[in-house]
Amino acid sequence: LVVSSGCPHHCDFCYKDAFFAGGRSFYTQRVDAALAEIEHLPGRHLYFLDDHLFGDPRFAAAFFEGMRGMGRVWQAAGTVRSVLQGDLVARAAAAGLRSLFVGFETLNPTSLAAQRKVQNLNRDYAAAIRRLHDHGVMVNGSFVFGMDEDDESVFSRTVDWAVGQGIETATFHILTPYPGTALHARMAAAGRILHDEWDLYDTRHTVFQPARLSPAALEAGYWRAYRDFYSWSNIAQGAWSKPEMGGRLRHAAYAVGWKKLEPLWDWVIRARRVGGMRPVLESVLNGLQSGARVDENLGAAARPAPFPESS
Repeated sequence: LVVSSGCPHHCDFCYKDAFFAGGRSFYTQRVDAALAEIEHLPGRHLYFLDDHLFGDPRFAAAFFEGMRGMGRVWQAAGTVRSVLQGDLVARAAAAGLRSLFVGFETLNPTSLAAQRKVQNLNRDYAAAIRRLHDHGVMVNGSFVFGMDEDDESVFSRTVDWAVGQGIETATFHILTPYPGTALHARMAAAGRILHDEWDLYDTRHTVFQPARLSPAALEAGYWRAYRDFYSWSNIAQGAWSKPEMGGRLRHAAYAVGWKKLEPLWDWVIRARRVGGMRPVLESVLNGLQSGARVDENLGAAARPAPFPESS
């Protein structure tokens, strides 16, 4: 489901700006139209494919209020800043948000600045994770390897930090200079693009010359990060960071289901049996809410905190 298009931010590595060149880079549906679309969808689970569902705070606040009482459980994407500002996370959780994809990208502020990921600069990542967990929302952390400050240590440092923060799932990427992006223009000018085999521009292959790693080392580290984060010992460590047994079990169930059972999900998708798995996913997502702080007083009459123009 998509209720907005684009993103209000302009990170150098993001392909979005190439799509919206010369026009608006972010816009939303009308709230009533988006809610009407949801009313006609089967099941309880929703997955919002919007790049940044929280990108227009006024739209998001009204949209989340409209979703309250629908009995939906859903997943979406947002930024660290949108998690920390205002009360949108509380509103979203009360409306059924159970897992949020968050682009942390890197733990290095120099790398953030170099990629114009300004919305992450000087933000407390740990506080954002705690806030999501306090509201019963699982975290799918996104991390990018291969920035100019990255050396061989970046893989283990990132995995150790993510596990220590109790992040339920992690998605890793190799920095990819997509055509039309500022990153591609900069690397092409420096002669760092290795080839234009577009099928390999998939964030799993190294298509440029890294500054402090060999292309092979970057790919090897990427796969090692996945293997290490989703090792049984790290899943157990992350799950045990939760204060309650229910939260530990749900962390383990979601992490195992996300990666350890990937071959099963591939079969389910190919066999067109996704609908049959929906109740299992809904049960895991909804179960995390028990014990979480959800403000039931955030009704339509509540006055939200002042919102910035974008988050």
